Amino acid sequence: MNTELDLSIERVIRAPRDAVWRAWTDPARFEQWWLPAPMVMRVERFEATAGGPMVTSMSEDGEQFVPHMDAVFLLVEDRERIVFTNAIDSAWRPAEPQPVALTAEITLADAPEGTAYRALVRHGDRAARDRHEELGFHEGWGAVADQLAALVEKEAGA
Repeated sequence: MNTELDLSIERVIRAPRDAVWRAWTDPARFEQWWLPAPMVMRVERFEATAGGPMVTSMSEDGEQFVPHMDAVFLLVEDRERIVFTNAIDSAWRPAEPQPVALTAEITLADAPEGTAYRALVRHGDRAARDRHEELGFHEGWGAVADQLAALVEKEAGA
């Protein structure tokens, strides 16, 4: 991790790694936790394979949706790692996403209590990293990690 350019969050989720993986790769599960509540998210296109699209929209009222993310999966290593970026859109064109361009690496590992979860978010320069932090990176990514944990821990009966 480059502290000048990167931000990260880590959690231990009290559920098996398979459950966390399914929540990341199944569009129906993914849309249940990916945006901080009370926002509602809808998956438009989602193929958790290298080169696959990650296109989502969001809504404050659950009725009117606006674009949220148009990204591409760069790497998907079964039950271990997912890497995606919004710097390239789902049509494989260079993008200038707002508020910041990023590449995120999600890693999963076995832990005595369940699954060690880490989200490492890389930025192209210090200004983008600082902007993302100022916009509430830790609160937002932390909230969705907590929502992910709540979903899979409930399913696992934890």
